[in-house]
Amino acid sequence: MKIEKIDIRLCRHDGAAAGKATLNTGVSSGLEFLVISLHTDEGISGHSFGFAGKGAKMAGHAAATCVKPWLLGKDPWMREALWQQSRKQQRWWNHDPIYTYGPFDIAMWDIAGRQTGQPIYRLLGGYRDKVPTYASSMSLPTPEAYAAEALDVQAAGLVGYKLHPQGSFDEHLAAYRACREAVGDDFILMADPVAQHSYDEALRMGRELEKLNYHWFEEPLYDTDLYHLKKLTDKLDIPIVGTEVIAGSHYSIAQCIEQKAVDRVRTDVSWRGGITPVMKAAHLSESFSMQCELHTTIYHPLELANLHCACAMKNTEFFEILWPLETFNFGLKEDLHIDNEGFAHVPEAPGLGIELDWDLIDNATMEIL
Repeated sequence: MKIEKIDIRLCRHDGAAAGKATLNTGVSSGLEFLVISLHTDEGISGHSFGFAGKGAKMAGHAAATCVKPWLLGKDPWMREALWQQSRKQQRWWNHDPIYTYGPFDIAMWDIAGRQTGQPIYRLLGGYRDKVPTYASSMSLPTPEAYAAEALDVQAAGLVGYKLHPQGSFDEHLAAYRACREAVGDDFILMADPVAQHSYDEALRMGRELEKLNYHWFEEPLYDTDLYHLKKLTDKLDIPIVGTEVIAGSHYSIAQCIEQKAVDRVRTDVSWRGGITPVMKAAHLSESFSMQCELHTTIYHPLELANLHCACAMKNTEFFEILWPLETFNFGLKEDLHIDNEGFAHVPEAPGLGIELDWDLIDNATMEIL
């Protein structure tokens, strides 16, 4: 089997829900993304959404110049060799964004599932068919807004809520306290300030979060600040979670584990280069009896790929999804199945298991490379 044609769609979704996506800059806008399609000489095609930040044009041209030329003509079943080649290409010349290669790898796994008639999670070695799901906030204006959203998440039946607070130390703490007061003592809450703290602030905040019974403290410092992250893990009882954006895939995660810089590691199919390296990170961390938590991939077609990985992993506790769901719930013919007990169910159809919504994608397409 050979990849004989690659389509890279540059897309922008301007639906009513998309306009409500408030970024940490305070700007609301439509959502830009890629759709990668790999077409083979045996008539089987695989597809994946791709992250594009705020610019599908930039992301798409990186994919078209850094990956497409050398991937054409390759065997999509040689995923490991191709992932290793992508790493070499990235180092020698391309220096493309961290989210460039992921959708190509996902599309190759989709091809494998379609050819074999199996869902991806079973090809990976299925462990379960559903995963507990928590909601992750966007940037909200006040502590009261976070508390109200936490209540909405709790009422929807999800198992937990994670805050991404903005502003000062006191504003963060007020949001954390407001959420705990709103949802009660037992509902799972997580804190993710997205590396906004100094070490001293993070230590103070971690102690406050321990009093509030928060489940974990995620990326309190930049992932590269291993020295201070290790000090935090040594001093705090609340688990410190990191490695979400650190360069070097599972190779860098190995260093973070060895140095005891974090208590739980993070990975995902979008920013780590696809399903292939996610499973490497999962197996690496499992060998150290550590949890490997999956970072949200924003768009539900990519979350679907994350869900397949979660269902092939023993050592991930949750499936993460952004709230409100409707903001990012586009691009699939069917909604992700999240039941009223907060479990996300993996589909059993071949490949990714849910077909893309090509009518929406066609309407969103600005250019095809």
